[in-house]
Amino acid sequence: MNNVFILLGLSISIIIAIRISAFRKLKKQTRLILLQSHEIQKQMVELKEQNQKLNDLNKEKQQIIGLVSHDLKGPFNRIYALIQLMSLSAENLTAEQIEYHGKIHQIVADGLSMVRNMIDNQKFDDVGIDLIPARGNLTALVAPLINSYRTLAEKKKITVHFDAPNEVLLIMDKSYVTRVIDNLLSNALKFSDPGLSVFVALRDAGDRVEISVRDQGVGISPDDQAKLFQKYQRLSARPTAGESSTGLGLYIVKTIVDEMDGELACESEEGKGTCFTVRLKKVS
Repeated sequence: MNNVFILLGLSISIIIAIRISAFRKLKKQTRLILLQSHEIQKQMVELKEQNQKLNDLNKEKQQIIGLVSHDLKGPFNRIYALIQLMSLSAENLTAEQIEYHGKIHQIVADGLSMVRNMIDNQKFDDVGIDLIPARGNLTALVAPLINSYRTLAEKKKITVHFDAPNEVLLIMDKSYVTRVIDNLLSNALKFSDPGLSVFVALRDAGDRVEISVRDQGVGISPDDQAKLFQKYQRLSARPTAGESSTGLGLYIVKTIVDEMDGELACESEEGKGTCFTVRLKKVS
């Protein structure tokens, strides 16, 4: 009988010892978890502060880009206007002067396009796109833009063809449609070698209007096509006359076309050229 009590006492002592040991381990683990929790909270606070600093720096950077872009737009516009005036009296220039005039024209047009794209990007980030639709003739809107680019294309010995009915009626935001065609046409000229052609066409397709810009240039690789409309993307193909690019042009085109509930398609083959097609609803 005494042996039973002794064994029972030992069993109880062992159980108590095990529970005490388990309690101590649990207490130690709890203390460790609390320390880890405090460390995580500390890291979260530090991360939040770092994110805030990064956001502030990014906001400041965007503001600087916006200010610089707006400040540059005015001088570029004035220089561009002066070059256009000089073109009217080109017969008084020597062959060498005409060549330099053409290069200056191309550089200024290139710079003005970059500034416009930076301003558009800043505007999209700040306030988005505010469409002001109105009924208009797309042919009458595009024809003067084509003519202005013909002068620039001649400097690069590229021929711009325009095929469109006399009237293509569309409810549209004229300024944004102009930016779409402006960027597509600018890209087509940048990536075309001298002596080639660029084709711009408008087509009435029932409830939609199709705008196509096709070139005979360097083309776009399949890998580049996968990232074509992303912001600040630099493609492997380079402009044929060393023109500059912000990597924003096609991103801006896609953003505008999506906002207008339209479609944007690209067909391209390396070495054979590229065709961009925009399809817009007549009524939106």
